[in-house]
Amino acid sequence: MTQLEPGVVYGENYLTLIQACKDGGYALPAVNVTGTNSANAVMEAAAKNKSDVIIQVSNGGAQFYAGKGLKDGFDAKVLGAISLAQHIHMLAEHYGICVVLHTDHADKKLIPWVEELLAQGQNFYEMTGKPLYTSHMVDLSAEPIDFNLSESARLLEFAAEMEMSIEIELGVTGGEEDGVGSDEIDNDKLYTQPEDCLQAFELLAPIGHFSLAASFGNVHGVYKPGNVKLRPEILKNSQELLEKKHGLDKNPYDLVFHGGSGSEKSKIEEALEYGVFKMNIDTDTQFAFANGVGEYVEANINAFQHQIDPDTGAPTKKQYDPRVWLRKGEEAMIERLDEAFKDLKSAGKTLAIPRESD
Repeated sequence: MTQLEPGVVYGENYLTLIQACKDGGYALPAVNVTGTNSANAVMEAAAKNKSDVIIQVSNGGAQFYAGKGLKDGFDAKVLGAISLAQHIHMLAEHYGICVVLHTDHADKKLIPWVEELLAQGQNFYEMTGKPLYTSHMVDLSAEPIDFNLSESARLLEFAAEMEMSIEIELGVTGGEEDGVGSDEIDNDKLYTQPEDCLQAFELLAPIGHFSLAASFGNVHGVYKPGNVKLRPEILKNSQELLEKKHGLDKNPYDLVFHGGSGSEKSKIEEALEYGVFKMNIDTDTQFAFANGVGEYVEANINAFQHQIDPDTGAPTKKQYDPRVWLRKGEEAMIERLDEAFKDLKSAGKTLAIPRESD
C-alpha cells in the first residue's frame, strides 16, 4: 500500500488517495466546517478513526470563519477561506492524517470567489510549492450544460497549473445550502444523464483532474422518509458508458455523493460500489454539535443565567467557560463522525505514514 506524508494532499498524492478509496471500496467523509472548533473536531475524529478525511467550506462558512463583523462580505469570504486553509496546513500533519482541502458549492454568482481564491492560491503556490486548496467546487448545475462545462474548463486550466483539481456538478442536488440551491426543482433534473457525464469527461479530462458530483436524487438536508428517492444505479450506468466508449478500466469517474446527511445506509453502500470516493456531510454534523452544546446547557442552566449559583452560592465560571461547552459540541460532532467513518468503510485505512509517537 502506498503511504503518504501526513498533512494536506494535492496533485498526484490526491489522485493516489482517490484511487485507494476506489480500489478499497470506501469513501471519505467531506465535512463542512465553519470555524476552528468544527475544523479541529474533524481532524480529531479522523485521527481517532485512523482515516483520512476531506475538510470543506462553503462561501457562507468562510465568511463566518473570518468574522461576521467584517463589513465587506466578499472580502470576508476570501479571507475566511484563506484563514481556514492556513489553519489546516499548520495542524493536519500533527494529527497524523491526510486531509483534502476543498471549497464547496460555488454557483454562477460565486465564480469571482473561486477566481480570487485561485489567484491567492497562486501566490501561496509560488511561495511554498504547494496549492492553498486541493480542489474547488464549480457548481454550475443550474446553468445550461454548455456554459457549465466551458466555465469549468476555463477554471480547471488555471487550477491545473497549481496541481489542483476541481469538482463539478451535473444534474441538480435538491434542497438548499448556504444560499445555493432550491427546493423548487423539476424532478428530472435530480437525475443526471450518463451522456452528460461523458461530455464532461471528453472536455475536461485532457485539461486536468476533476471529480464529478452526478445527481442521483440527492437532496441537501434531512427530510421525512420517502421524500428522497436515491437511484445509485445512475452512477453505474454513467461509469459503464464511459468504460465502453473509451475502453477504460472499471469506474473511471471519480464520483462525489452530495446530500449525504440522512441517507439510507444501503444506498450509501451501493454508491461505494460505483466509484464514489467522497460523501458530503453537513446537516448531521451541525445538529450533533448543537445537540452536544444544548444538552450541556440544559444540564447546567444556572451557570448560563447566573455567575453565582442561586442555589449553592458557588461561582459558575467553570461551567460557562466557552472552552467547556464548545468542547461538548466538538465531542458530539466527533461521535457522529465515528458513525460516518464506519458507514463509508474508511476507518483504519489512512494512507498517512505513522508518526513516531503513534
